[in-house]
Formats: sequence, structure tokens, C-alpha cells
Amino acid sequence: MELKTQEWYNERTQKIISAAIEVHKELGPGLLESVYESCLESELLNRGLHVKRQMELPLVYKGEYMGESFRLDLLVDESIIIELKSVECIRDIHEVQLMSYLRLANKKIGLLINFNVPVLKAGIRRKINGYF
Repeated sequence: MELKTQEWYNERTQKIISAAIEVHKELGPGLLESVYESCLESELLNRGLHVKRQMELPLVYKGEYMGESFRLDLLVDESIIIELKSVECIRDIHEVQLMSYLRLANKKIGLLINFNVPVLKAGIRRKINGYF
């Protein structure tokens, strides 16, 4: 298993943010989350990143599979979770949701991206699970 450095994560998150900005420039705010998800997946693939869309994350409680699962909007390069929103504003619960996904999936970095903003930069939150 390859050990990923902070620089590796920074490079990938910059590519993801750049792709998200391109999608937002093209489509603007106010559309359904699923529309942004589809277009962002396409942008990321075109930029050479590996993407899994709507990836199932099984719920494991104390070592036991519970028969429930979560769905990650996008997983990039098997390492970065992207949680997409198209809401009036990002709330604490959205950030907590991403942190829970990071912990449950044992991933280091996540991006919460809200496309329902005039300037996308205002709708992006980067979360870190633990330390580098």
C-alpha cells in the first residue's frame, strides 16, 4: 500500500476543486445535486483521476456488518471523499456527515462542495480525519 503524503493530497484536492469550479462556471447554481455529481465525475475523469460514484459504504458496528450502508457521492483515487450539496448554505450537520464518512471509510481527506452559491470558492470545505 502506497503511503500518501500531504503534497499528494494537496495536489489531488486542487485538481478536484479546479474541476468543480469548471462545472460551476458552466452550469451555475440552482440545479439538483445529481446534475453536479454527474458533471463533476466527467470533469474528474477527463483530468485523469479515478472516480467511483455513489459508492456503497457498509455500516460496520463493533466488527459486525449491520446490513445497512451509506453512499458516498464520489470517491477519488480511492482516497478522497467528495460530498456534494446544492443547498442554501452549508450547515454544521453537513460537515459532521462528511467527518463521519471519513471515519467510517478510514479515509484522510474529504471535500464538502455546495454548488448553490454565486462563487464556488465560498461553498467548499476541506476536512481532515486525524493528522498528517
